[in-house]
Amino acid sequence: MADNHRAAAHTRFARIRARLEAYAPPSGWRAWTYEFALFVFKQGWACLFGGLMLALLLGTHLFYPEGARLARYDFLTLAALAIQVGMLAFRLETMEEAKVILAFHMVGTVMELFKTSAGSWLYPEPSLLRIGGVPLFSGFMYAAVGSYLARVWRIFAFRFTQFPRLPWAQLLAAAIYVNFFAHHWLPDMRLALFAAMVLLFWRTRVYFTVWKEPRWMPLILGWFLVALFIWFAENIGTFARALTYPSQNHGWEPVSPAKLGAWYLLMYISFILVATVHRRDGHAQP
Repeated sequence: MADNHRAAAHTRFARIRARLEAYAPPSGWRAWTYEFALFVFKQGWACLFGGLMLALLLGTHLFYPEGARLARYDFLTLAALAIQVGMLAFRLETMEEAKVILAFHMVGTVMELFKTSAGSWLYPEPSLLRIGGVPLFSGFMYAAVGSYLARVWRIFAFRFTQFPRLPWAQLLAAAIYVNFFAHHWLPDMRLALFAAMVLLFWRTRVYFTVWKEPRWMPLILGWFLVALFIWFAENIGTFARALTYPSQNHGWEPVSPAKLGAWYLLMYISFILVATVHRRDGHAQP
């Protein structure tokens, strides 16, 4: 955990975090309550970029003026870019996290270009800052996932046991990414990919430090919890008409729970991208 603290020492969050972690309430239920409150606070801080993006989507959906000279989607693109620049300028984000976000933006935009051309979903509003049918702000929605993973990894000092060899995990991530495209022409290999994930990671534990003592959970459970959170966020995004699925053409309805499987697979790809960046930057794990 000491390495984690040194890596984050130049962020503004570091001093607040140190003060909160140094607090010592009485033992018993007060200590448990404080640790839970600290967990919620740290999770909220890790979600900072994603939370701001959701606030932008909802706020512009409800209050953006009709007929404005700047299209709503273009405003979202410029606002998301400003948030990223501001987070770096005010030391709310590290350069390592910015690299992860850039990778997610590129990977996500490529997927968006294909999926919109295949009719999986669409962006119903006009804009100038776009590539084909994909407004550029969409890449920032993927970047929000990358931002969360990079930040939560640092804030909670992730460590792993029984982590498989990274090249095998990377190969599986590549196969999942290819399947997102190939299943439009070939049989969907989703069930086989789920099975491969369980085979590789069923013994893997993620250890995370909220306050004083490390806690742990099965890594495959952690991925599911994050995927569930993203599914809830996607419901907010579609309600705000950031994108729409064909089933929502005649009015909003909740996103199908079946999408959880797709988000679980995307969560795996996201995690391996962040793990690869950590390894390249000299981290001991994974």
